[in-house]
Amino acid sequence: MSMAPDQSMRGFLAALEAAGDLHRVDRQVDPRFEIASVMALRERGPAQLFANVVGHAMPVVGNLYNSRERFARALGIPVCELDAHCLAALRRPIKPVIVDAAPVQEMVHMAPLDVGALMPVPHWFEKEASPYITAGVIVAKDPETGRRNVSIARLRLEGGTRLMAGIAKNHHLAIMAEKARRLGRDLEIAIAVGNNAAVLLGSQLYLDLGDDEFDNAGALLGAPVELVKCRTVDVEVPAHAEIVIEGVLRPDDLIEEGPVSEFPGFYVNYGPGIGVEVTCVTHRADAIYQAILPGYAAEHCLLGAVAIGTTLTRDLQRAIPAVRRVFITDGGMGRLHAVVTMHRPRLGEGKRAVLMAMGCVNLLKLVVVVEDDVDPEDWRQVEWSLAARFRAHEDLIVLPGVKADRCDPVHEDLVVTKVGMVATTRPGDGEAGGRSEFVRPPIDIYERVRSELDLY
Repeated sequence: MSMAPDQSMRGFLAALEAAGDLHRVDRQVDPRFEIASVMALRERGPAQLFANVVGHAMPVVGNLYNSRERFARALGIPVCELDAHCLAALRRPIKPVIVDAAPVQEMVHMAPLDVGALMPVPHWFEKEASPYITAGVIVAKDPETGRRNVSIARLRLEGGTRLMAGIAKNHHLAIMAEKARRLGRDLEIAIAVGNNAAVLLGSQLYLDLGDDEFDNAGALLGAPVELVKCRTVDVEVPAHAEIVIEGVLRPDDLIEEGPVSEFPGFYVNYGPGIGVEVTCVTHRADAIYQAILPGYAAEHCLLGAVAIGTTLTRDLQRAIPAVRRVFITDGGMGRLHAVVTMHRPRLGEGKRAVLMAMGCVNLLKLVVVVEDDVDPEDWRQVEWSLAARFRAHEDLIVLPGVKADRCDPVHEDLVVTKVGMVATTRPGDGEAGGRSEFVRPPIDIYERVRSELDLY
């Protein structure tokens, strides 16, 4: 009988430590900018465990999922299967189960309390007013339908039991908060910190309002996500998380945010966020606080990139069977640039894929389409495809004056120019004597040498 998968963050931490991929920082570190500096300087290296945080007994872990290989390892799959595994999770969801007891409720702190005193929340960047919780998975229920939503938004400490939630207006959590406001109600929420990779990735999938991200997280995990009912709000949270903050989102309580970091790496000013009143905090007896370095940082960008690529692959494949994969690039901040691979697309299908991708994901502003003989993760191969197969007079799409996301660093009045580039073969390319025929030795000799290569 197979063993049930570990639903905590801890099993992966132990695996990283055993492999030498967890760096323990024993010297005392200050949560005010010092943790941020270490994580930024070691952004793509081993995960960082800060064991001695000034003013806190609780350690901090960061840079945990800062590569596609790390996500794959945490899910127990080869990295080459990450996209396929995520796509399968969309198609074959597994519903969560409710348990009566949970490690995350070993310790219970009822309000009044001080969130900042309980948890070592880092203060990230110079111009931000206060520390931000950055790896908090927020669970809420639609006030009209009762259906669950799971997402991530930035949460700033405002002192005592008060937080500010910075939520993009098009996110489902913002839509639910607006529904609650119209009904004259607060919105009960719970924030889980220190989660399994499946829960983190599942929370970022682009699903329809009313779809439960825990269903897809279960499929990523390979078993139902175990949830436990909160102590003070009607919400269920991952039983094996490290910390849970329970409270209410108050849609009429607006708090001016000021400058805040965003994934392009710049400060932005979005105006007011929404107030949150904390009613209870529960955690493991030996809880570890998880932090994700915000801004233009590997883990922050990658968390969105993997999820966006997965859901966009599904959406494009529904309409264009030739689509094989959508890869959201690191250089495009994990949001703005995509490479789409297609198998022998018919004339016009590449352009259609460009337009559909931009229509499905408003953030995208550069989409490159290549054949599936090109590895979209290897920019050298993508660039070769542009050099060998791209006909600028026919294959370049320039769309000025398109509505942009507010996160885009160069938008003007929420408008940008978007670009598509189709670098694929056409019918007849690659046939004997054609200008796209690859050079090679005689096929019989080439294949014989390939099968005996270790002998050479």
